[in-house]
Amino acid sequence: MNKIELSLVVLFVLCLSVMAQSPSPSPSPAAPPPVSDIYLMPLQTKGGELKLGQPNKITDWNGYNNQPFFLPDNKNLFYTSIREDKQADIFRYDVTRQVNERLTFDPESEFSPTLTPDGKFFSVIRVEADNTQRLWKFPLDKVAPVLVLKDIKPVGYHCWIDQNKVALFILGQPNTLQIVDVNTGRAEVVAQNIGRTLRLIPKQDKLSFVHKVSAQEWVIKAVDLKTRQISTVIKTLPGSEDYAWTPSGILLATREAKIYKWDPQKDSDWVQVADLSGAGLKTLTRLAVSPKSDWLAVVGAK
Repeated sequence: MNKIELSLVVLFVLCLSVMAQSPSPSPSPAAPPPVSDIYLMPLQTKGGELKLGQPNKITDWNGYNNQPFFLPDNKNLFYTSIREDKQADIFRYDVTRQVNERLTFDPESEFSPTLTPDGKFFSVIRVEADNTQRLWKFPLDKVAPVLVLKDIKPVGYHCWIDQNKVALFILGQPNTLQIVDVNTGRAEVVAQNIGRTLRLIPKQDKLSFVHKVSAQEWVIKAVDLKTRQISTVIKTLPGSEDYAWTPSGILLATREAKIYKWDPQKDSDWVQVADLSGAGLKTLTRLAVSPKSDWLAVVGAK
C-alpha cells in the first residue's frame, strides 16, 4: 500500500503538465491523491520499552494530509494538506492549543515542510508554474519565499544535514540520493534506487535512506557524512519505506495498520509495538517523532 500511496502522490506532483492548457499556474490533477489524516500518539519509555498511547486525529480536512514534521519547540508540527483549491499547502498544528494554521497561500503547490537549520525558514519542495520541482524556503514571518537551489531539479524530498548542505531525493531513472552544497550548488551522487525517507541518525554523523535493491528487497542503509562509506542498518518491513528515528536511536516503522520498533542495542529484528486497526485504520505510512520523544505523529488512512 505504501508503494501505491507514493505512486499516487508522485503522479499528482508530476502529471500536472497533462493539464497544462488550464489558465491556473498549478492545474488540478486528473485524480486526487488518497485521503489521509495525521494522528498524534503519546510516546513513553517504560522499563526500557516503548509504549504508545491512543491515536488522536489532528487534521480537520477530509482529504490529503501528510508529511508531518515536528519543530524543535516540541509544541508545533508542520504538515502538507491539499484542500478545495486542489493545491498542496503547508499547515502548522499547535499541539498545546490543538489548532491548525495555514502558512502558504500562493498558487504553486508545496510539499515536505522542514525547518531549516538556522531556524529562520521552513523549506519545501515547490511545484512551480511550469511544473518544475525545486527546493525553496519560506521565512517564518510569512514574507516572500526564496529559491534555494536554482539548477537542481526535479527534487522529490529533502533532509538538511547542516546550514550548508542538504540531502536530496532527485527524481530520475533511477532516483538518486544527492548531497548538495547550497552555497555553490555542487551536487554529489551518493546512492541510486532510493526510497523517499531521508533521516539524520541521532548521535551519529550519518544519514539513513532506503536502498531498493530489487522489488522484493529494500534495506535501510546509512551513509557516513565524512567518509561517504555506506553500511547496512536493517532490512525494511516488507513493502515499507517509511521510518523515523527516536532521539535515543530507536527505529520506528509502519506496515499496514501496525507500528514496529527496532532497537539496535537489543533487538535482532522488528518488534510490533502498536496495532491501530482497532481505530479503523487500514494503512499507516509516514512517521515523525517529537524532539523530546513524547509524541509520535503518524499518517493513517481508513
